[in-house]
Amino acid sequence: MRALVIGSGIGGSVVATALRRVGVEAVVHEAHDGPAPALGSFLTLAPNGLAALRTLDLLDPVRSAALFPTTRIEFWNGAGRRLGLLDDGSDELDEGLQTVTVMRGTLQRVLAEGARAQGVRIEYGRRLVGFTATDDGVTAEFADGSTAHGDVLVGADGIHSPVRRIMDPSAPRPAYTGLLNLGGCAPPLPVPATPERTMRMVFARRAFFGYQTAADGRNHWFVNVPHPEADRTALAGRDAEEWRRHVLALFADDHPAITQILRASPVDAFRPVGIHDIASLPRWTSGRVALLGDAAHAVSPSSGQGASLAVEDAVVLAACLRDAADPATALRTYERLRRGRVERIVAEGRRRGDQKLVTSRIGVLLRDLTLPIVLRLIALRGGHSWIFDHRVDLADPVPVTD
Repeated sequence: MRALVIGSGIGGSVVATALRRVGVEAVVHEAHDGPAPALGSFLTLAPNGLAALRTLDLLDPVRSAALFPTTRIEFWNGAGRRLGLLDDGSDELDEGLQTVTVMRGTLQRVLAEGARAQGVRIEYGRRLVGFTATDDGVTAEFADGSTAHGDVLVGADGIHSPVRRIMDPSAPRPAYTGLLNLGGCAPPLPVPATPERTMRMVFARRAFFGYQTAADGRNHWFVNVPHPEADRTALAGRDAEEWRRHVLALFADDHPAITQILRASPVDAFRPVGIHDIASLPRWTSGRVALLGDAAHAVSPSSGQGASLAVEDAVVLAACLRDAADPATALRTYERLRRGRVERIVAEGRRRGDQKLVTSRIGVLLRDLTLPIVLRLIALRGGHSWIFDHRVDLADPVPVTD
């Protein structure tokens, strides 16, 4: 069997690796001309995603490339008052499964290197423009006029997935969450360092700020800004220096550590992107074609689960192709096994993101009063163990139904 994987991001490299492990030849087709090691800011990989990487022998290189472990979140308000602490419990898990923060570009590079080391071929400069699926296979067409044929096609091509658009032109578009995201890194500064293994998140008066101090003293930060929806062209129409001034003004009345970190950061960090999610698609698969990761279920960064869910998808999809009698049944089984969990986490991510939209005086006061109580209740109920304790293992047999 041969699989065409569209997109060499996190999900694409991992699903190609998983497919190789079950005896499926996998070729990754990437639109860009080469790897993008400087792509994006940072993200977290949670225990469920790390455990899935372990089953593919990809855990150690990923952990070696991580910035730092992030097993706790400390919440402050804009005035610098500590509201509470949320421990994800991963420090109590097996060695290697503690939540880590890693640069997105670095993660993609490491996963691509791991895929190639296990026999995966990645072809760059292959921008998908169409595909034709029959009962016998799928033929992909690329912008350079070339084609490729396989038994299945996997769209791991992100939130604005061309595969999704071609597979189902009526599929709902990603929904704007009301927030912009930007992030960067500041040099060592005389500001309160975060406790070890802890990300500090600040519900400021007009925006949301998070940062963690690395062992070398640098502060890795992100900002979520409530903002009307705007497309990428409109956002790019304001230069980075203008965005920098705008963001600094939003935090002008908050704890001065925030603006100290922001002022010390390179101006190129101030290039925002809109945060979107996809609550539910009518279908993730069609015959021999399937969507994976953000292409199927984009989740807000507020969930901390985007990368981990893509890795889980990859392992389950490969196991289904190994155990099902035919590709179409395998892909339908993959969707059945994944949809419920993923959509619940997407909804949780949207709920957390909505808290960042609260900027009214009364709303902020109520949030500051109730958040400590909410955090204690979450801790008493086992935190978010329903997310972190989930495990997928390539060795496990799949309950195939049709």
